[in-house]
Amino acid sequence: MYKIIFPLGSIILLIGLQISVTSAAQNSTPPTNKIPVIFDSDIGDDIDDTWALGFLLRSPELDIKLVIGDEGKILYRANLFAKFLQRAGRTDIPIGIGIPFEQKDATRRQFEWIKDYDLKTYPGKIYEDGVQAIIDTIMKSPQPVIVIAVGPLPNIAEALRREPRITDNARFVGMHGSVRLGYGGSKKIAAEYNVKCDVKSCQKSLSAPWDVTITPLDTCGLVRLTDEKYKKVFDSQDPIASAIIENYRAWSKVQKIDFFDNRSSILFDTVAVYLAFSQDLVKIETLPIRVTDDGFTKIDPSAKQLHVATAWKDMSAFENLLIKRITNPVPKNN
Repeated sequence: MYKIIFPLGSIILLIGLQISVTSAAQNSTPPTNKIPVIFDSDIGDDIDDTWALGFLLRSPELDIKLVIGDEGKILYRANLFAKFLQRAGRTDIPIGIGIPFEQKDATRRQFEWIKDYDLKTYPGKIYEDGVQAIIDTIMKSPQPVIVIAVGPLPNIAEALRREPRITDNARFVGMHGSVRLGYGGSKKIAAEYNVKCDVKSCQKSLSAPWDVTITPLDTCGLVRLTDEKYKKVFDSQDPIASAIIENYRAWSKVQKIDFFDNRSSILFDTVAVYLAFSQDLVKIETLPIRVTDDGFTKIDPSAKQLHVATAWKDMSAFENLLIKRITNPVPKNN
């Protein structure tokens, strides 16, 4: 029996949790020419993180070294990761427990999918201190690691605080900001959620001395599968596609949306996964971006230069790639 102790202000959160630390590599060790990645996500809030996880698992260019939940709800997110990875047959991937984070919205929108799941049954590695796992994964990696971050950034900021040298062996790819367009292609620039939720952590993470690439709302805020494209995922019997749709159904009931049968919600985070291995389908601009104290990402000549996906070259091709990888049809004879 492990005791997990997390400081939260003056309060100590003591959680009794039995965690299996036996690594069960259900798949062979990935080739060394793959890009090692860490996936830091607020999975379980918006459903796009779950789509992004499925896409990530089906991206052969990437070698997932760690997944970790960010922005609080630490065990809820760990359970979502664990059940999804177990369903996908990827319990070789370690899970990190993120740091507690005080949230105004404590809704667990995908809880229905994990209500009967027991984290103790996950046969892979679970790190009680997920931030230290981020640091150790990067510092021990023989090749540079890409940190794919698709939520607010308290874990990443804390990792940078504890060990600033992680920037020497890592790149950052994130879903953050709004540069020229807002939600759904709106001309109104937005204080995007992942930034405004924890501005100080975002400022620290994006200004750190590592290479930074972001997909702001200008590109990721336009991605939504509709009609036949959506049906290809909706009707798929592939275990990853099915797990995504099951989670989407649970999420939709809580959100009380009326389009579950016909289209996806906006799939923001899937674009960050794509940028970790390719930039062919987007226009990348190198722009000086400053994160303001009120959560905006503004072009400022005095700010650090970031690589920013500001427009699509071929969004339809990206959607087709996303669908093909997520569905990955299983041969009928199997």
